[in-house]
Amino acid sequence: MINREHVTFENNIYKHMKLKLSFILIFLVLFSLSSQNFQLTPDTKISILTIGPGQSLNDAFGHNAFRIKDKSRGIDAVYGYGEYDFDAPNFYLKFARGKLNYLISRHNYSDFHNHYVSYNRTINEQVLNLTIEEKQRLFDYLETNYKPENRRYLYDFFYDNCATRIRDVANTVTNNDINFAVPKRFEPKTFRSLIHEHVSLNSWGSFGIDIALGSVIDKEATTSEYMFLPKYIHAFFDSAKINDSENLVKKSSVIFQKKEKEIPSNFLFSPLMIMGLLAVLILFITYKDFKNNTRSKWLDILLFGTTGVIGILLLLLWFATDHSATAQNYNVLWAVPLNIIVIAQLLKPQVKSWFKGYLKFLIIMLCLLTLHWIIGIQVFAIGLIPLLIALMVRYIFLIKFYNKA
Repeated sequence: MINREHVTFENNIYKHMKLKLSFILIFLVLFSLSSQNFQLTPDTKISILTIGPGQSLNDAFGHNAFRIKDKSRGIDAVYGYGEYDFDAPNFYLKFARGKLNYLISRHNYSDFHNHYVSYNRTINEQVLNLTIEEKQRLFDYLETNYKPENRRYLYDFFYDNCATRIRDVANTVTNNDINFAVPKRFEPKTFRSLIHEHVSLNSWGSFGIDIALGSVIDKEATTSEYMFLPKYIHAFFDSAKINDSENLVKKSSVIFQKKEKEIPSNFLFSPLMIMGLLAVLILFITYKDFKNNTRSKWLDILLFGTTGVIGILLLLLWFATDHSATAQNYNVLWAVPLNIIVIAQLLKPQVKSWFKGYLKFLIIMLCLLTLHWIIGIQVFAIGLIPLLIALMVRYIFLIKFYNKA
């Protein structure tokens, strides 16, 4: 006769051992997969995603990313090079100094898609005409980049960003066999003109950019340099060839087209309007001072102090940061850093004779700025025009006032 308790005990031991063996088997499989390169299937589709501009300044230029889709492996992932490293120590200081690292990101495609659709941003897809070996190299390259020790890279707006990385990675995995032909209706433009395609001339974004960035961005961009902008990644990839024979893009489609919405005019709060009102105020006070043979000391201290501080900041951006685009900034011709030093003269009832010469120097600087603008050395913010006129008139008034004193 069989003992039921003994049978039950043996069954429990068997089940326990079976469960333990299952866990060991799963562990071995996972370890095996992690210790070797994950192999994509021949049906894998690799594409470039181009995201249209958003409403805010940091979204105004769009975005690019790689999409890797392998149905057989259950993979549909998006890799992009535009993620902030908010965990970096002294984040804002590094951002200002041009020493901020960006990250490669990896997201599930459905989450990526839903995010940009929710923000009403166009999504274009270009399926690349790659061999299975090139697809595998691209996937391995991105996965290697995504490792914690490799995720960070030193960001540069013009030369190393989320768009240029797409171009460079594609070139790497194809052994530089891509020939980026010039797209149809191509027009040579400067870096600043390319920025203005995305940011309105009379917007605060453009106003800040045109003050902070120097004349180095007023040079004509090469065809390769155009690809710092996501929309030109899309345009150049669309006309590119592999080995001068096959099209790089096998299929192009619009996954989501943004819904056009009427954007209310913001002219009343635009730089041109605000600077215009400020200029009118300066000119009105200057006129009153002229009629009354007096000088509004507070206005001069404010003007010299503000322009001096801005000038010092521009010099710091020029010489004390790693930003390549803030060099040779001739906005210092109106925002003269020395203005902060000579404020002491404005507090005295009688100024030194050299200060009258300094005022003439400021007028010459404004004339030089105008010349730089006319001949194309540097393009300045259009919102500055009323302020520059007001500064010129004020400096002329001060020379006449001190000559009378």
